[in-house]
Amino acid sequence: MRAVNIYMEANPNPNSMKFVVNFMLLQDGISFDYPDKASAKDSPLAQQLFDLEGVERVFYMSNFITVTKSGSVEWLEIQDAIRAVIKPYLEEEKPLLLDELDKDPLFDENDSEVVKKIKGILDEYIRPAVEQDGGAIGFAAFEDGVVKVSLQGSCSGCPASAVTLKQGIENLLKRMLPEDVKEVVAEGV
Repeated sequence: MRAVNIYMEANPNPNSMKFVVNFMLLQDGISFDYPDKASAKDSPLAQQLFDLEGVERVFYMSNFITVTKSGSVEWLEIQDAIRAVIKPYLEEEKPLLLDELDKDPLFDENDSEVVKKIKGILDEYIRPAVEQDGGAIGFAAFEDGVVKVSLQGSCSGCPASAVTLKQGIENLLKRMLPEDVKEVVAEGV
């Protein structure tokens, strides 16, 4: 049996909470976002979390699980129940996912040079900050100067994400790739 320590960490989204564990759940840069129970069919732990009243989204990355709750419940009402699902599941070393990944989702040898640079900037400068807040950012597309990204975890539905997107991510990409990037938009937000 594995020793599991969990602590909770708030983030800018008041309806999301990071449940941080004392070991890596996934390799660096890989994340899984489950916006509902049906999407979590490959994750038994997420399925169990969705069975709890008020759980609306489950997100895995590196050494944490971000849970997003509905506005109708308070953290004090459900945080212990969430921990009571996560801790024994991880102690028994059950698999986080039923299917393991076989390639790096960030790398694609068919990417253009500009897309490789954009992905590199997202990975090096932006991903660590977004992860700290319990979320993730993914590259979705680049076309006609517009970078499309996907926001996951606590970033999804967070009131601060629009400001972060425009003032942080867009400004950084425009400054680092002025000839290429004109705008950054979030896909599916």
